[in-house]
Amino acid sequence: MSPNTTPTPTPTPSRGCCTPVVEPTPIEGDESLQEAVAARYGALARTFLEGENTTGRGDRTLAPTTCCGPGCGRSDPVTRGLYSDEEAGSLPEAAFHASLGCGNPTALVTLHPGEVVLDLGSGGGIDVLLSARRVGPTGRAIGLDMTEEMVILARRNAAEAGVTNVEFLQGRIDAIPLPTNSVDVIVSNCVINLAGDKRRVLAEAFRVLKPGGRLAVSDIVVRGCLPAEVRRDVDALAGCIGGALSEQEFLDRLAEAGFADPSLEFTRVYSAADVEAMLADTDLDARRISAEVGGRLGSAFVRATTPQQ
Repeated sequence: MSPNTTPTPTPTPSRGCCTPVVEPTPIEGDESLQEAVAARYGALARTFLEGENTTGRGDRTLAPTTCCGPGCGRSDPVTRGLYSDEEAGSLPEAAFHASLGCGNPTALVTLHPGEVVLDLGSGGGIDVLLSARRVGPTGRAIGLDMTEEMVILARRNAAEAGVTNVEFLQGRIDAIPLPTNSVDVIVSNCVINLAGDKRRVLAEAFRVLKPGGRLAVSDIVVRGCLPAEVRRDVDALAGCIGGALSEQEFLDRLAEAGFADPSLEFTRVYSAADVEAMLADTDLDARRISAEVGGRLGSAFVRATTPQQ
């Protein structure tokens, strides 16, 4: 658990009248979900690459507004307190502010010197850089992101941090450009919910992990299910809400992919006010939906392993 994460109450049970995930994810509008996500996060990366919309070195409270979570500020319910001051202070400002996550997956798993770690949806590279330091010079950390601008930003952050045992690849997490059985550990931070076909993502994760490999991800999860209108809204999907699996769906998909010992632990539950803020930039009736969803949506740590041969 992250050093700044406090014990979290169990989400309240589902009150019904909602819809489970149907994959590939249906959305409304002319853009596909992947195009919407790429445009959203590419625009954010450009603000850092162009030196706009960032805070000063000493101010870690604000960030650009396009991300998982309302406003993406470090005081919002999704992104606040995920990394210790020591972790944040050891990295370039852009890596910290472009993390956009809902947890700290590097706190989920013990990494050993010499291991290969893969971050699915690596963004500005914060979890890759933290992992690279933990596996040491004989290990390697790889970041995979579909957005060209994020890959460029992550490479710049790695160079600024002086971390050399890293590699950043552009590609999709449902078609990982790595050989079978080539990775010891997979981490991911609030990205699997963005995928249109989560079964393919988890199947790919299983494929590239070595026997006895570990999956340790943070993601937004719902207790029960979400209203159908949230599932169909592009902004809610790209904002990490509309594509959230239920806890049982997540565990079932891990088992279907072949993972052993899947587990899920809620670390932060979002209130009705939190959810209303998270939906503020959508065309949805945020107040009405938040009254239904509040207390059932939250961040969770998800763990699983691949069987030993």
